[in-house]
Amino acid sequence: MQEPATTSIPITLSSASVYPLTVHDAFAVAKDVGYDGLEVLITGNQATQSATALLALMDKYQLPIRAIHAPTLLLTQQVWGSAWAKIERSVILAQAVGAEVVVAHPPFRWQGNYALEFAGGVQRLTDSTGMKIAVENMYPWRARGREAKMYLPHWDPVPQSYPHVTWDFSHAAIAEMDSRKAVEQLGERLAHLHLCDGLNNGKDEHLVPGRGTQPVAETLQYLRDTDFGGVIAVEVSTRKAKGTGQKEQWLGETLEYARTHLALPDTADRTK
Repeated sequence: MQEPATTSIPITLSSASVYPLTVHDAFAVAKDVGYDGLEVLITGNQATQSATALLALMDKYQLPIRAIHAPTLLLTQQVWGSAWAKIERSVILAQAVGAEVVVAHPPFRWQGNYALEFAGGVQRLTDSTGMKIAVENMYPWRARGREAKMYLPHWDPVPQSYPHVTWDFSHAAIAEMDSRKAVEQLGERLAHLHLCDGLNNGKDEHLVPGRGTQPVAETLQYLRDTDFGGVIAVEVSTRKAKGTGQKEQWLGETLEYARTHLALPDTADRTK
């Protein structure tokens, strides 16, 4: 296989991509496949919550952690206590391991004052710590053909006041959004990208790029041409893969896809 072209934009592996395997496995796969680092999703697994454990893995595999994903998912509601504690402890962990971004989901409406004060709280915590807290785009929940209002202020971060945003292609597919246009609208507020794909079928599938309907290639090329200064994290679901071998195959395919579409044209091409 021809060696893919290089890019200056770091391409990391989200530990969520190897679920239900552990963060130890995520480091091993990232090293084997050739990723530039990791995004670690905080779960109930103690190793994801411990700076000591994560630093040891970084040293063993010689790979940096570029982002920490706060435990703000529905499935991690019991991790790290209160809603603000999840964000604050994620920032502390990110600082300890040298990550520059904390990914957080927008709050649910039932989270009371946390939801009402979320935007202002994110801004204050960003100002006081210098950490980029990048709020992720989500999608509308639908029941019996009608949208259920799940997030406050909204699932779409583009028109919100968040200083930093994470963009996820699979979520954009469910929301029937054009990622290329949204990324352009976000401009310098885009701090992080979850690389995957999706279909407009209401399912959050996190497909290998190119297997869905999102303009993934065009978006990556736009980021290349506008000197994107953030980090890309591959968040592809491999739960249906047949063993570690197929997981690595899918994640290798995604890495090659990213590097191909992020690669700068060579000098000969630019002079034509």
